[in-house]
Amino acid sequence: ASAAIQRYVGLGNALNATALNAIGTRYVCLLNLTELEAIEPSSLRLASLNPSACSQLTKDILYEKAKKAFSGQHVFPAYYELILPYLEGAPAEDLKALSRANVNMNMSTFVNLRRDSLMSLTPPEVQGLLGINLPDLAKWQYKSPVREWIQVQQQSQLDQLHIGLTGGTQEGYINLITPKFPPMSSAPLGAMAMALHLLPALLLTVLTMSILS
Repeated sequence: ASAAIQRYVGLGNALNATALNAIGTRYVCLLNLTELEAIEPSSLRLASLNPSACSQLTKDILYEKAKKAFSGQHVFPAYYELILPYLEGAPAEDLKALSRANVNMNMSTFVNLRRDSLMSLTPPEVQGLLGINLPDLAKWQYKSPVREWIQVQQQSQLDQLHIGLTGGTQEGYINLITPKFPPMSSAPLGAMAMALHLLPALLLTVLTMSILS
């Protein structure tokens, strides 16, 4: 499929709506950077794609093109429905804008948002995004990425959502999220201790031999 797409583009054909629909969601992730950049935003108005299985770079590029394609549609929820398949590539500022538009985002969309974008949202902004679906956030509070988001929020702000979220930071404190590493075996530690124990003697021997020579 990738070779066929490259051959098609190599012959000078454009990745217009017809071509994108032929490629479809099944093969859109095969498009390389050059092919993605060659897509005209207007083509996405008539194409039906869902890049959720693609790399983050592909999602980011297609989101920006979809945003341009649908920028003339200022009526909600029409704009939201059009941009929805591409939201996993949305930057934080665009999500913050959506939070003021009463879009009632569902949790399956929310948890798959770009991680850095999600982590920068405040509790009031998340409330604005989820709308009537806000109670579902509590069901995810012990799962990633919601758990990590909770840990960097002020507990006082989480309490204002009135859905029972816990684990946020208290006033004057900062939660440090430390990575978990597998325990080291005793064998490497023993070898390291032995090497450190013998190091002074080895250095002394080298210096003595140097002086005598």
